[in-house]
Amino acid sequence: MKKETRRATVGRNDMRSEYDFKNMKGGVRGKYYKAYRAGHTVTIHKTDGTTEVQHFTLEGAVLLEPDVREYFPDSETVNRALRGLISLLPQKRATGTRT
Repeated sequence: MKKETRRATVGRNDMRSEYDFKNMKGGVRGKYYKAYRAGHTVTIHKTDGTTEVQHFTLEGAVLLEPDVREYFPDSETVNRALRGLISLLPQKRATGTRT
């Protein structure tokens, strides 16, 4: 019988004791928040000497506040809740039509 390794016994969300962040100095919560929301640029240096620049934004991404995240831990639960709310909204009118 194969012996169970330590890695298998530690859950994915379990934090090891050597990773104690409680007494860290200099850490700032949300330091890169605005820059992250603005997007980022990636420069690709190709082997033929050319470069390609691509800009990525968070189009379609939604950041949840911590209190909301307690109730909606993943995309599936958020989408299910929003679909329930969509059914309560009045139907969209076609653009260009007048009432």
